[in-house]
Amino acid sequence: MFKNIAELVSQAESRDIAISEMMIQTEIETSGHSRDTILSDMTKRVTVMRQAIAQGIIGVQSHSGLSGGDARKMADYLASRQPLTGSLTSLAVRNAIATNEVNAAMGIVCATPTAGSAGVLPAVLLAAQEIYELSDETVLPVFFTAGAIGFVIANNAFISGAAGGCQAEIGSASAMAAAALTELLGGTPRQAAHAMTLALKNMLGLTCDPLAGLVEVPCIKRNAAGASNAILAADLALAGIESRVPWDEVIGAMYQIGLSMPISLRETALGGLAATPSGKAWRAKLWN
Repeated sequence: MFKNIAELVSQAESRDIAISEMMIQTEIETSGHSRDTILSDMTKRVTVMRQAIAQGIIGVQSHSGLSGGDARKMADYLASRQPLTGSLTSLAVRNAIATNEVNAAMGIVCATPTAGSAGVLPAVLLAAQEIYELSDETVLPVFFTAGAIGFVIANNAFISGAAGGCQAEIGSASAMAAAALTELLGGTPRQAAHAMTLALKNMLGLTCDPLAGLVEVPCIKRNAAGASNAILAADLALAGIESRVPWDEVIGAMYQIGLSMPISLRETALGGLAATPSGKAWRAKLWN
């Protein structure tokens, strides 16, 4: 078992295996389940992710009226012109919005690590699978890489917006996706750890301020931002760029920032965007 990122990377390097394999072996040891069972369970989760993306692209609408249809717009946009952000990032943005619009419409998603941040990881990895024409067998293991990163963050900081702001949700999801994408594209455990760190650093201080207390605005588009950030971080890490602040210190910094955030910025809908005139108007419309 590993307690932090440093131990995770050290053990992976000493065994000459990927982070994904480290996590799979940990799952086998802790659960007592076979490798086939563990891989089968992950396959089911990835299937849910694929279905959410497909449903969102077709188009859904939330009961509140706050969100819906933007994934369809993004899909139409990508079909009509060359996107400014490139194929991988633009597909990931589409996927992220689609997933979280389904979540807002009370559809089924796979929390990675939460429902509110469920779009980031599948958005990035399944877009990469499409762009690079990778098999399911190639992509499946790196979801365990993401799980290893989420495991460490959850046990050393937090992953919920109520506890630590949106940095804890979208930040953690983006870090998980960055590490997984880096490994998927041939990065070492050390590079994956740096990708995780670079992604999380870019999200430090992000507040959780949903309009009317609903996980819709700005949550859905922040998933798109988290997906874009993960791809950037993976690119940096694969280029050999490293974080000057050690991996676990960055997680610790996120934890301390979350503790110091006022309660109004931790999913209470009392501050930030939720406290704007538009935010207050939506609260009055939906709850009064």
